[in-house]
Amino acid sequence: MNPFDDVYFMKKALQEAQQAYEKGEVPVGAVIVFKNQIIARAHNLTERLNDVTAHAEMQAFTSAADFLGGKYLKDCVLYVTLEPCQMCAGASYWTQIGKIVYGASEPKLGFSVMGTKLHPKTKVVAGVLEEECGQILKKFFIEKRNLN
Repeated sequence: MNPFDDVYFMKKALQEAQQAYEKGEVPVGAVIVFKNQIIARAHNLTERLNDVTAHAEMQAFTSAADFLGGKYLKDCVLYVTLEPCQMCAGASYWTQIGKIVYGASEPKLGFSVMGTKLHPKTKVVAGVLEEECGQILKKFFIEKRNLN
């Protein structure tokens, strides 16, 4: 049994989501893995950077490409706590990422609902630690509503 499985790496993405939560950002976290090694860790920074494109996945793609010294992530896996939006899914297409593993589904704005196409060779695994990934988001938005 491989200790470095989808659950292991999704827990690492959840740690990133927790960091976003603590900063008042929408708590989405991502890690990118190459040969069982995390090469990029990221979380949403849209509020801190005042940048609508500063999603966890976008930050992770940039970091991973920098680490590898090239823009293609064909042999990498993206672990992200929330189903990517169409912007992030579109960026994943251009990176040619090998696999996307996500936790909670995004029923309104997720790439699958929006009809965004991924790279034809990208594999997708949905629902890894879905409950935990969804809980942190629910908690965040309940607290946000109660403050307003």
